[in-house]
Amino acid sequence: MFIEVVKSKLHKVTVTDANLQYVGSITIDEALLEAANMIENEKVQIVNINNGERFDTYIIKGERNSGIICLNGPAARKCAVGDAIIIISYASMDFEEAKSHKPTLVFPDTATNKLI
Repeated sequence: MFIEVVKSKLHKVTVTDANLQYVGSITIDEALLEAANMIENEKVQIVNINNGERFDTYIIKGERNSGIICLNGPAARKCAVGDAIIIISYASMDFEEAKSHKPTLVFPDTATNKLI
């Protein structure tokens, strides 16, 4: 049996931009992606702390050390610049493997989205 578990989490980053006229996705600072063990095009769940919205999208790699967290396309309607969000990715794994799995949890500076 396989189950879905949390693989990675960027906890409380701040939305820096929203681009409604883009095809879709979330742009994330490359340094944050590496720290969280996430990759470009990976499916993620976005949880908006300010308004309770939850939705799925995929990652676009942003400029390293820029602190960028930009919601693109329709996702831009789910978050406003300045909102605090949590970005979560999941992995499917065998039940026994999942028992010992340790997710990668990253807690950046919420004012700058930089690694602490």
